Amino acid sequence: MNIALLLSGGVGTRLGIDIPKQYVKVGGRPVFFYCLETLCAHDRIDAVHIVAAPAWQEFILEWLHRADREKRFRGFSKPGKNRQLSILHGLEDIRTCAGDGDYVFIHDAARPLLSPKQITDCLDGVRGHDGLMPVLPMKDTVYTSVDGGRSVAALLDRRTVYAGQAPEVFRLGRYYEASRKLLPDRILSINGSAEPAVLDGMDIVMIPGDEGNFKITTREDLERFCRLVEERESQREGPAAAGRAERRAP
Repeated sequence: MNIALLLSGGVGTRLGIDIPKQYVKVGGRPVFFYCLETLCAHDRIDAVHIVAAPAWQEFILEWLHRADREKRFRGFSKPGKNRQLSILHGLEDIRTCAGDGDYVFIHDAARPLLSPKQITDCLDGVRGHDGLMPVLPMKDTVYTSVDGGRSVAALLDRRTVYAGQAPEVFRLGRYYEASRKLLPDRILSINGSAEPAVLDGMDIVMIPGDEGNFKITTREDLERFCRLVEERESQREGPAAAGRAERRAP
């Protein structure tokens, strides 16, 4: 069984807007809807669970019926103080209806451009492993610093350095225990979903990520996503508009 855990509890303060970024409407639909629709439509995602603040759950439900035609939604979990605590809350609730050998597919609502191919690649690649994450190679020269970026401490070999992406996939039981071991304080310093798994010695495999599956973090990211949606809409409307004009022609 593959259960998607969609993280939609963030507040998105870096955008400087008065609502969380995942609920901003782009192209007439909220940001979270784009990846939710992709998850619900994929035939290898058996269930969907969402982490979201109670204040936004009704809004999500209003849109959910448009995406969840197969009735895969299983419920909500409350957000935690940080991303990893939100994940842990979701894992605790998911375990009431899933087994330790099942896989949890963790994705951010603020990454709207999740593709069906990326889902398939993740679920194929995780077979025989405890977990998986897509990664992107480093394109720039990478340095370390020990004084807050004021001077260079060392040059890293960028051929051995990768940027992790969501979605990440983990075997539910093992990953849940790895996350629980970090309570109560260490979990608050965790930034990436794979960190608890790596710290616990889980077998985590990497696959190529998707450059297009970027996270909306800044206003520039949101503007980029708006442009992409507009371009896709214009491409769809182009042939349709041409067809309508041809039918109207005498």
